[in-house]
Amino acid sequence: MKHRALHSSGEQTPGRTRPAMIDAGSELDPVHPMKLPAPVVSPDGLTAAEVAERIARGEVNDVPVRSSRSVREIVRANVFTRFNLIIGVLWLVMLFVAPFQDSLFGYVIIANTGIGIVQEWRAKRTLDSLAVIGEAKPTVRRDGVAAEISTSEIVLGDLIELGPGDKVVVDGTVAEADSLEIDESLLTGEADPVVKQAGDPVMSGSFVVAGGGAFSATKVGREAYAAQLAEEASRFTLVRSELRSGISTILKYVTWMMVPTAIGLVISQLVVKNDDVKDSIARTAGGIVPMIPEGLVLLTSVAFAIGVVRLGRKQCLVQELPAIEGLARVDVVCLDKTGTLTEGGMDVTEVRALNGTDEAYLRQVLAALGASDPRPNASLQAIIDAYPSPDGESWRCTQALPFSSARKYSGAAFTEGDGRASTWLLGAPDVLLPERDTALGEIERLNEQGLRVLLLARARDGLDGPEIAAGAEPAALIVLEQRLRPDAGRTLQYFADQRVATKIISGDNAVSVGAVAGKLGLPGAEHTLDARRLPAAPDEMATAIEESTVFGRVTPQQKQKMVAALQSRGHTVAMTGDGVNDVLALKDADIGVSMGSGSEATRAVAQIVLLDNSFATLPSVVAEGRRVIGNITRVATLFLTKTVYSVLLAILVVCFQVEYPFLPRHLTLLSTLTIGIPAFFLALAPNKERARPHFVRRVMRYSVPSGVIAGVATFVTYLIARHHYTGTGALDAETSAATLTLFLVSMWVLAIIARPYTWWRIVLVAAMGGAFLVVLMVPWLQNFFALKLVGAVIPWTAVGMAVVAAAAVEFVWRLVSRRFPV
Repeated sequence: MKHRALHSSGEQTPGRTRPAMIDAGSELDPVHPMKLPAPVVSPDGLTAAEVAERIARGEVNDVPVRSSRSVREIVRANVFTRFNLIIGVLWLVMLFVAPFQDSLFGYVIIANTGIGIVQEWRAKRTLDSLAVIGEAKPTVRRDGVAAEISTSEIVLGDLIELGPGDKVVVDGTVAEADSLEIDESLLTGEADPVVKQAGDPVMSGSFVVAGGGAFSATKVGREAYAAQLAEEASRFTLVRSELRSGISTILKYVTWMMVPTAIGLVISQLVVKNDDVKDSIARTAGGIVPMIPEGLVLLTSVAFAIGVVRLGRKQCLVQELPAIEGLARVDVVCLDKTGTLTEGGMDVTEVRALNGTDEAYLRQVLAALGASDPRPNASLQAIIDAYPSPDGESWRCTQALPFSSARKYSGAAFTEGDGRASTWLLGAPDVLLPERDTALGEIERLNEQGLRVLLLARARDGLDGPEIAAGAEPAALIVLEQRLRPDAGRTLQYFADQRVATKIISGDNAVSVGAVAGKLGLPGAEHTLDARRLPAAPDEMATAIEESTVFGRVTPQQKQKMVAALQSRGHTVAMTGDGVNDVLALKDADIGVSMGSGSEATRAVAQIVLLDNSFATLPSVVAEGRRVIGNITRVATLFLTKTVYSVLLAILVVCFQVEYPFLPRHLTLLSTLTIGIPAFFLALAPNKERARPHFVRRVMRYSVPSGVIAGVATFVTYLIARHHYTGTGALDAETSAATLTLFLVSMWVLAIIARPYTWWRIVLVAAMGGAFLVVLMVPWLQNFFALKLVGAVIPWTAVGMAVVAAAAVEFVWRLVSRRFPV
């Protein structure tokens, strides 16, 4: 007996009819596909000469598959920004009208931009190298030999083999069909699989849910139906991200505040005041530049990029950057048992004969069933390993019904060695048996031990009827032991500690799945529910899902509905899986996570692919997301505090008709010591804080009052100094006093943001304070930054004003924290 129904050499299995072949050049209407008659093509596929000829004509699947932006796009995104344009113009002006010190801010922007480009380029290299590892490689038949090749190497007319979980990578027409069922829901929205026969069209973007076959490529490259969609989906995309959209909102507010304030400042300094023009221009630039939170976008991009590189080292492919952030916000994780809690392989531990069935005969049946499926799943592979087909076996497979997650069973019809015909089914006992069958009690006891149980039954009729399983006669129970992942228990415990609810969603028996989860220590594993008893109403379904932990006998469509029900209750849902039955749920979940060994279709729709198939990598992704969210929230508060006090100072200057208190060099120094350097370290530091929503609100609650207090304290110090100092050098002394107050208040804001303190954070804050002290004490640095404290009265007044302001900032932060607790 042959082991496989379809052979790359074109050999026909006895008892099977070779499906009709159709022409590779048939035209398809992608919107209204129809079956078209066509000439026969070779079952051996194209020859090497035909492939070379098509490559020469450019008939190659040359759609660029990219996991990241090109270098040109990275450079353009980092260089050509609205704020870089404003700062660039001011920098060029300052180069001509002011000393070198007052144009330092331009060099800082160049350095920041360079860092951003380098970090994104590193992330791009990591993503591209991982994408090559995780790339789906279809099996193409050429010169009678089947081999895996890159998708980009497919040419027009290639004969591409298909099996369960395989993605249709180009448009084509079915050439061979062995109970082939295609899911086109990602293209059409239609949930039910479509049975395909020879001559039927298939569209790129669909995937196989059952059966097997082969199709001939009729449209490749950009002509393929889903080519553009696939190209966009595989890019380094920035989809829904609260962090990104929040920063965009903040920048929009900043622009609205900045434009009228800057215009007023320009008029005030150049027209109303009759000062030196060059000094007025310098002080105008000094007022405009700090309004721009130029490093905020940069540090956000760098934080994401470094996260990608860190996860890449752990063989975790992040196909969409916000997935790092998204998984940190997840409060419900839906896990598919197989491939997640258990390893792919299983072992047959026992075969229990039922109804007096002869054990030797059972071995023959199981061996024949194993040989009948060209692409066995894990359960059938375990049977094949235990009962290999002996040489010279006389059983012939005349018809096969591949396993389907919706059906929960497979089947095959045979002509036995003595000429008798028989039809056998293998699948879920509680699907194949009547509800009150006596065998179900014994099966329940086995399931409670975490064992997987399959029923072998003899069908009453053939495989073509509508009720195939009706009246089937039980012949044996096949008991399978599942191999638990050694790291699964620790990962489940991690999610429990982080208050993330875990739901096990499986197609297996609920009691068996619950027993497996219980062995791994999952809280609530005893709360199991058979998905066939789930309420149909979405609200009732959501309640049932929230109350239970383990779900069995779940169909692919139910998985999708369960994800939607949880989302309707405000949950952020992550879904993990590796099989074709997980595709719909992965696509609809907030975050889809696929195993690297999973089906092509699963990897295509997931945002995160664990290339080493280790479920234990997920906590690392959560940790990276929390690091990004928590640290960018801290950093954004620093940047926005500076923007608020800069805008407020400009408004006060316009209202009081005085010179702007700072030159660009002063604010370059302050920004570097109280924001730039600390923000870089804080943005990349470990952070295990639980992700919280409402990013913009939380940042504004702290930054607006802090900025107002800093701005008012600085301006009051400046006005006091103006009344105290007279004569030559008065403006420099006034500026120095205002700079001292602003620095000390900003340092207190930094000290608050750096909490909770660790040794390196204390060193960081102290080092920034020490650096400013060095500037005040070293004569050439005093001259370089135009900072010199004159006398004792005003400097101590500046310190006293800073102390009062710092106390006010502390009070406001504590008040906000009490009113809006975590």
